[in-house]
Amino acid sequence: MAADDTPTDSGLLLRIKGLQKRFADNIVLADASLDVPRGSVVCVLGRSGAGKSVFLKCLAGIVRPDAGAITFDGKPLGVDDRRARAAFRRRCSFLFQSNALFDSLTALENVALPLEQTTGLSSREVRERCLEALKQLELEAHRERYPSQLSGGMQKRLALARAIVTRPELVLFDEPTAGLDPLRRNAVFAMIAKYQRQFSFTAVIVTHDVPEALAASDHVALLEDGRMCFQGTPEEFNASLDHVVCGFRESTKALAHTLAAIRRGESISTLDEDS
Repeated sequence: MAADDTPTDSGLLLRIKGLQKRFADNIVLADASLDVPRGSVVCVLGRSGAGKSVFLKCLAGIVRPDAGAITFDGKPLGVDDRRARAAFRRRCSFLFQSNALFDSLTALENVALPLEQTTGLSSREVRERCLEALKQLELEAHRERYPSQLSGGMQKRLALARAIVTRPELVLFDEPTAGLDPLRRNAVFAMIAKYQRQFSFTAVIVTHDVPEALAASDHVALLEDGRMCFQGTPEEFNASLDHVVCGFRESTKALAHTLAAIRRGESISTLDEDS
């Protein structure tokens, strides 16, 4: 991203500077920084194991970073500032990779849980708010069903209903399409884009699904070696000549080239030498 294109602080909901995290001798985040414009969809790309989920969990307060600064809505979000963290949790939701639905609770009860735990709403108000969320995500008719009785797509929508029922300003998505086939991946990204615009929350999504992320996001970042080696629009990502970005972006074409060479009878060692 060019310097002139960097959002001003007033246009940012979230700013992360120099985030660091290590587990024993394994440095996961070395100096990760990211600007998240208010009202945008930001996708953080990276290889499996690059630290994307750790980065997101540091933002959510699930994992404690070793160093770095996080600013939310212009105010510092210190790891030891309980008041700031509590205010952040009231304004933020986290959508886990596994959906993290409770099998013993109905769809309605799953959605009600964050309201019961974080607000002083009456039972009637909680029920009304939950039914509204389920209706908006086309799940009202399934409110008495358990997660095991819902399809995979319905479970994703139920998890999203629970995430948005508190009317958050920021929703963090941890690999929302993990384990899904291409059609379902497309459906999940379309769902996020649809409801992000409907409810006007800011979304940060960590994923390794490049085509879908580029199609659905306003801004893209690439995490490599513990740092954000790229930040910009999808168009800037596609035009970037940075060798890391090119390698990540062109991985599918590289695979097709390799497979074509194998079919021509070329040896793997020859292919490795050429690369």
